[in-house]
Amino acid sequence: MWENKQLNDIQRQIFQRRLGKALNMAQNYVFTFPQQYDSSLLQDLKNNYQLMTDYWRKGAADPRRAEVYQVLLRRLNSFVTNMMIQDRIAHTSSLQTLRRKGEEIRSVISEHLLQARLEEFVANVAMLEFEPEQKRDERRQQLYREHQQFMDRLFGHILTSDVWPDWLADAFVNILLSPTVDAQDQQLIVSAVMLAAMNVFDFNKFRVLVQVYRQTTDSSLRQRALVGWVFSADSSMAEFYPEMHDMVVSLCADEQVCKELIELQMQIVFCQNAEDDRQTIQNEIMPDLMKASNLHITRQGIEEADEDPMQDILHPDAAEENMERMEQSMHRMMDMQKQGADIYFAGFSQMKRFTFFSDISNWFSPFNPDHPGISHIWQQNKGRRFLHMIMQLGAFCDSDKYSFVLAFEQVLNRLPQQILQMVEQGEASPVPVGGQVSVEEQKQPAFMRRLYLQNLYRFFRLYIQRSDFVNPFDADNSVFMANPLFRGSQLERHMCEVASFLMKHRRHADARRVLDGVEEQRDVRYYILMGSLMLHAADGASCAQAMNCYQQALALQPGHRRALMGYARASFACKNYAEALSAYEQLQAQDAENQSVELNIAVCFTHLQRYEEALKILYKRNYLNPDDENVMRILAWTLTVDGKYEQAVKLYDRLLSGEKGQTADRLNYGYCLWLMSDVSGAAGMFRQYVSQQENALQTMEQEFMDAEHELLLSHGISDTEILLMLDFLAQ
Repeated sequence: MWENKQLNDIQRQIFQRRLGKALNMAQNYVFTFPQQYDSSLLQDLKNNYQLMTDYWRKGAADPRRAEVYQVLLRRLNSFVTNMMIQDRIAHTSSLQTLRRKGEEIRSVISEHLLQARLEEFVANVAMLEFEPEQKRDERRQQLYREHQQFMDRLFGHILTSDVWPDWLADAFVNILLSPTVDAQDQQLIVSAVMLAAMNVFDFNKFRVLVQVYRQTTDSSLRQRALVGWVFSADSSMAEFYPEMHDMVVSLCADEQVCKELIELQMQIVFCQNAEDDRQTIQNEIMPDLMKASNLHITRQGIEEADEDPMQDILHPDAAEENMERMEQSMHRMMDMQKQGADIYFAGFSQMKRFTFFSDISNWFSPFNPDHPGISHIWQQNKGRRFLHMIMQLGAFCDSDKYSFVLAFEQVLNRLPQQILQMVEQGEASPVPVGGQVSVEEQKQPAFMRRLYLQNLYRFFRLYIQRSDFVNPFDADNSVFMANPLFRGSQLERHMCEVASFLMKHRRHADARRVLDGVEEQRDVRYYILMGSLMLHAADGASCAQAMNCYQQALALQPGHRRALMGYARASFACKNYAEALSAYEQLQAQDAENQSVELNIAVCFTHLQRYEEALKILYKRNYLNPDDENVMRILAWTLTVDGKYEQAVKLYDRLLSGEKGQTADRLNYGYCLWLMSDVSGAAGMFRQYVSQQENALQTMEQEFMDAEHELLLSHGISDTEILLMLDFLAQ
């Protein structure tokens, strides 16, 4: 996306409240491009600034001086923002096209005629029932065709518009809340406002989205407004527009708003997982579905395979098994969808090449059968029932619905005629892949929001000129819960829930960013999660910080099991085995039958060279569970460091028999052989280990010279012998 460094530098001075410097920089920039920008407003700002400084120099008291200074800063920021918008348009062909479209209705906006124009369309549609029946369809098509063209131009105008003055923002709020304006028009306008405010922040556009979210009674519009103000909330503007933070804090005082924000954050992550879901569906689910069905994809379309008369004789249970396999695959898709997965992205991503999607507004348009791009397909007789039922029952976002209808026209003649005929006659109902969604569920706000996000994800992933826009699904933009605007709000009480969700999805850095924003709600759960994140960092400094986090949790709630477990693991990672042992013993006192805790106690004893106590535990566990490889593995290593090599060798031979041995068993076996002076056997085992490792020699050097250096030296193996072993492994 195009950026202008000079204009960014000017705006940076504005945000630092350096009005005089910013004015001079802006004036110099405008003088460089005298044909592009109107300098009269800038000169007016300069004059007002000069007047203010003249009074100040004379020592005149002015109780409104700070207020005037802030007003001038904001007026200058609006001027510079407009220059940024114009500069971006000048360097972006797609925005130039949209700007030209928008020019055609500029007079409608400036003359306060927009709401009347939108209301006129609603009235004309309502009057269609009074038209003669033979002219009604033609008139309907004409109305929707003209209105679609108007809305496309309006979308372009909003997307490329300058900073909105207060009166224009208020006018749009009225339009978006008016019951006499078509709800789908309102939804499309909200998307345009969002896209404009995301590209170049405009406080008034942000304010419009917040007000609509607060006041509308239309669920679909409310969810679009929610996504809109969240995606356009630029935290870098918070100091310059402190009322932004006040607005967000006020919104988050409502528990329902907090709930929707949490759901939104999670749904964004599910959208970002669409590629992984695509791999799962293409590689695992769809092959099973096709194998289990009697349908085959050919060049002529989808065909039913002829039944083999010998199949029932040779494989009498095959039909039942195929049906069961198909049901399992369908249920798996349904489960993925219920959990929030975008199961249709893979299939529909190839259907965005229709010319329909050349117009940017169509990516954001709510599904409307009267849309002139698809109405002729929707109204055709052949396959009509099939198409309508699929659209009604499937969990398709609006963009995919348009794709499906457009593709349906091309594949209609390739569908199995028997199936199509059964549906048309009401003998069967088509079920979308992934299962049908009830009407009640489709009315839920979370469902509406999920489908809208899928709409947006498709645009930002598939639109041919997507690079011209800020992408809210990029890694740097997607975790809005880390936005400083939410600090100090009631949403902080839910940050741990979101951080835990992110950790489960292996988004540890994002979880840390979210938790870093928690200032007041630092409870036991906060410290446990933060400790877990520190441990995940896996370095010396982080494990010490993790210990501190778990100590904080235990100070708040002594004996908390998860905190104790975390503290034990952190202490062990820091090689503070005495502290780890103490924590594990407290855990054992809470649950004496926990085998995992008992084994960890044995490992701590081993590191503390309290071998007799460790072996007492391990012999007992090995007797009770002779085939437990984890017990066997710990016992073998304890016997090794305790000098009981023959017993250890027997256990390593068992561990490495067949295919059940782990790579680390070869490393540990090598140490055992080396300590018992079988240098050749140790070298052979180390070489096997090295062959299964990346950066093997570096790993072995770290092992010999750091991790187990003290062990080797204490058993009479010198540094020279260690270097000889490394040289041998390097050959």
